[in-house]
Amino acid sequence: MKKILLLFISTLILSTALIAQDAEKNLKEKGIVLIPPSAPVANYVNAVRAGKLLYLAGKGPLKEDNTYVTGKVGRDLTIEQGYEAARITAINHLAVIKNELGSLNKVKRIVKVLGMVNCTEDFKDQPKVINGYSDLMVEIFGEKGKHARSAVGMNALPFNMAVEIEVIVEIEE
Repeated sequence: MKKILLLFISTLILSTALIAQDAEKNLKEKGIVLIPPSAPVANYVNAVRAGKLLYLAGKGPLKEDNTYVTGKVGRDLTIEQGYEAARITAINHLAVIKNELGSLNKVKRIVKVLGMVNCTEDFKDQPKVINGYSDLMVEIFGEKGKHARSAVGMNALPFNMAVEIEVIVEIEE
């Protein structure tokens, strides 16, 4: 009886983990539609694969209408607006990952995030802004979405973008 109960519990834990890790399903359940990744704006590529790691170039909060969320957080934008800009950037990165791998379910782990916030010199809540990115990665990937991170303030970003974020992703083989 103990063996049957242990087998049942193990199966339940494994199936729960698999359900939580279905990134494609999580994306669909959240109603998030990925648009094709934007082309690089200079002499670089959106992603480079090196072994089991996928390095994504910095992306910003490019909206569906092909305009960026712009301005300095702490002057032109609130923390909440910065958070939403970081979330939009996460969606843009998901599009790059899917384009590169064919499926988000090939992500083994979100390893490292570098979040840069275009902000005033006295703004001190960069982590609250970049949480918009981190929170979405955990919503989509579950435990695999938890990552190491830096959130820093910048004097300026290209196109006056509110945020620019880089990510390193470990890939399932």
